Amino acid sequence: MLAYRHLFHAGGYADVFKHALLTGLLLSIRSKDKPYFYLDTHAGIGRYDLKHPWAEKNREYEHGIALLLKQKDFPPLLSDYVKLVRAENPNGDLHFYPGSPRVARKWLRPGDRMVLTELNRDDCAAATKLYAGDRQVHVHCMDAYHGLKAFLPPPERRGLVLIDSSFDRAKEFSRIAEALSVAHKRWATGCYAIWYPLMEPNAMTAFDQAMKQTNIRKILKLDFALEDEDWALTMRGCGMFIVNPPWQFEDDAQAMLDWLWPVLSVKKTGGVTVSWLVPE
Repeated sequence: MLAYRHLFHAGGYADVFKHALLTGLLLSIRSKDKPYFYLDTHAGIGRYDLKHPWAEKNREYEHGIALLLKQKDFPPLLSDYVKLVRAENPNGDLHFYPGSPRVARKWLRPGDRMVLTELNRDDCAAATKLYAGDRQVHVHCMDAYHGLKAFLPPPERRGLVLIDSSFDRAKEFSRIAEALSVAHKRWATGCYAIWYPLMEPNAMTAFDQAMKQTNIRKILKLDFALEDEDWALTMRGCGMFIVNPPWQFEDDAQAMLDWLWPVLSVKKTGGVTVSWLVPE
């Protein structure tokens, strides 16, 4: 697990999908006056240098955020996300990409709070340095699933948990479903966003079934595929489960992903699916 480094993939289409949705979720949560709590279970380093040799190796950002920044007239959810990315690059050159902690920090109000957990010690040290002196952000070098037990339920009683595993070890799908079940029992009213890669159909069917077996209600399923189901050479897309999404979030997400898919799907294969895995 410690071998995974997100810098190789920073700014790719999966990040665009994930962080645009994260922006929409947090903006909806912060629209109410009461303070909220944000937990990022696989935080990474927070901010990525796209000129670093690791990022330059695959240049995945060229097929993700770079394509998006060439567009105009963005729909609402994407507009705020794009402004955030551009703020990281004030001279107009795409040099830095904000990871999920950086995205989430942008939307914290003075009374809100953020906890980051990261198992990789080098990445944890980088995140700790990035947020040194920030009283609203707390970084912990620990296993993501231990963090779910340690920090839930939060005293704020409102908020979002992002579970963004690297999926570089066996049985991660089942481990996520089990961890979510435990976390939900501790904090049933929280919103949970679970990112996942789109693998072979049998694996995805099994993941759906594992999520249903948690007996959690109100699970929204968002799939963003850039290849058809029979594609097996690389990851064919990604998705996100959202437990307790904000009111009518599925409509906003559908509109945003429908707009985004033709921008990032160069081959025009795959597609977008927004559906309720488990209704309320």
